[in-house]
Amino acid sequence: MRKIQAAALFTAILAALFLAACTTTTTTTPTGEPTVGCKSCPACPTCPPPAVAPPAAVPFSRTLVAAAWSDLPGWVDDDHGAAWPAFMASCRGIAGKPHGAGWKRVCDLARAAEGKPGHDARRFFETQLKPYAIQAADGNASGLVTGYYEPLLRGSRTRTRGFEQPVRGVPDDLLTVDLSAIFPELKDKRVRGRLEGNKVVPYWSRGEIAARGDKLPARTLLYVDDAVELFFLQVQGSGRVRLTDGTMTRLNYADQNGYPYQSIGRVLVDRGELKLEEASMQGIQAWARANPGRLDELLNTNPSYVFFREVPNSKDGPVGALGVPLTAERSIAVDPRSVPLGAPVFLATTRPNSGRALNRLMLAQDTGSAIKGAVRADFFWGFGKEAGEQAGRMKQAGRMWLLLPPEAVPK
Repeated sequence: MRKIQAAALFTAILAALFLAACTTTTTTTPTGEPTVGCKSCPACPTCPPPAVAPPAAVPFSRTLVAAAWSDLPGWVDDDHGAAWPAFMASCRGIAGKPHGAGWKRVCDLARAAEGKPGHDARRFFETQLKPYAIQAADGNASGLVTGYYEPLLRGSRTRTRGFEQPVRGVPDDLLTVDLSAIFPELKDKRVRGRLEGNKVVPYWSRGEIAARGDKLPARTLLYVDDAVELFFLQVQGSGRVRLTDGTMTRLNYADQNGYPYQSIGRVLVDRGELKLEEASMQGIQAWARANPGRLDELLNTNPSYVFFREVPNSKDGPVGALGVPLTAERSIAVDPRSVPLGAPVFLATTRPNSGRALNRLMLAQDTGSAIKGAVRADFFWGFGKEAGEQAGRMKQAGRMWLLLPPEAVPK
């Protein structure tokens, strides 16, 4: 049944794209990405379909400027050995990426060097890679650095008093179509929806999902004790849950309902209920504790909703978009249109709510719906309360240098 539904959705989307191509011209969005269209077409019934092209590697929508190691602030002071395990994890995950072939030589050398007497991580990076300053299309080399973490929640396998917030798996009627195989220019674009009769419609929003409750055709994985903590679990994308019997389980991102994320902190600022400097995770949590009767309405101003899958607990970090476990304070989430997943990135920023330098070699191992732009990073602080306090306060300016082997530099 899902194959039939997916085919119907795919056909409907293609038809809509063909119709749009007959009446639009090629334009540029505010982010500089071209939209789909053609400059002139006859009446739509005769508008020829576009040629089907094979999927293309994700282009890098940014400018790289060759740099020297001395240009990287604090490079010589970093503990490069602390970044080495994360780098080796990247070598495991990068092979299957479109740009992975350029890394084979470097990763083979890294595996051969690991654990050998005299191995010097900093010297390895300096001899095998070259640094490139990342700039946005407008030439700006400074961007936003935020933080995220893996939270700990309390939960129950059954709905009982005190544990009434459902953590839902992917619904049976959620359809996802990746259009890049047909339209490479729609790279990383996935359409989500559902069928209503023979009509394709958007999937339910957060408020609609809450209103449908158990009528939603989705398995409830477990129940947690706090609605705002569940909301932030969805923002973070993964977390651990301590169950009432004392055991620990882990939740990883599985899918999303197709709506863009809307900041509830921004909503509170716009309403005059929080000052801008108070709109951190901690500030929002404090507002929620003081306004429990208004919490649902606030949460529903963000229509995005994340579904999870349950995975066994382990001592490793959560698995990121690269497919390898994240390393606390050495992994970042990036926009893969600008920074190739798996690559080392030297990050120059400051500590949360501070002017103290935080200059560190990181690995681009994750992505996020709010991480958009060339000079943009989300710093993974790790697991638990202390990591959450750091992540919740982090909203810093930063610069980024991409480290690449010569054969992986885009032409």
